[in-house]
Amino acid sequence: MAGSRRKSPGITPDILLRAYSIGLFPMAESADDPEIFWVEPELRGVLPFDHFHVSKSLAKTVRKKPFEIRFDHAFDQVIAACAEETSGRPSTWINKTIRSLYSTLFDMGHAHTVEAWEGDELVGGLYGVSLGSAFFGESMFSRRTDASKMCLVHLVDRLRERGFTLLDTQFTTEHLKTFGAIDVPKADYAAMLTAAMESPHLKF
Repeated sequence: MAGSRRKSPGITPDILLRAYSIGLFPMAESADDPEIFWVEPELRGVLPFDHFHVSKSLAKTVRKKPFEIRFDHAFDQVIAACAEETSGRPSTWINKTIRSLYSTLFDMGHAHTVEAWEGDELVGGLYGVSLGSAFFGESMFSRRTDASKMCLVHLVDRLRERGFTLLDTQFTTEHLKTFGAIDVPKADYAAMLTAAMESPHLKF
């Protein structure tokens, strides 16, 4: 994992928000490890709104509306699903401490979800943190084809509509790159973050 990392002996929701405001975010080695460390990548993943790309096939799926999209309806269910071990994700960095902290951030109005529902079943979703005019994407999951992708599309639409200026993905993956995610050097990211933090906290 490129970039600096430092252990955190104790963390509160307010400290967590302060960390986001200066470019840090927390992770754990595994779901069973109670320790949390701060991460500050040398290259930061960002999804520029003006370069957001949706494939023709996904756009067609979005138009068909196979799922009901909800916002902030089932935060604890979403983060629990993101923390589950699956065949494609045998380990997770989301431990009990992180789940508790972000649940509190949700109560404070700083953590949010986008959810895909099939009837009464949660089949996909993502969660992240909003601060200033920035949204920090944390994790996503999918139990149906394209469910999490559709959540990302709706997230970007909502952020654009509300006037957000920065969508931080922390790292880039091949999956995120298909949507237009890029790596930016730490100094460039710091300038983008500073501008976003100078904005009043936007309503998600």
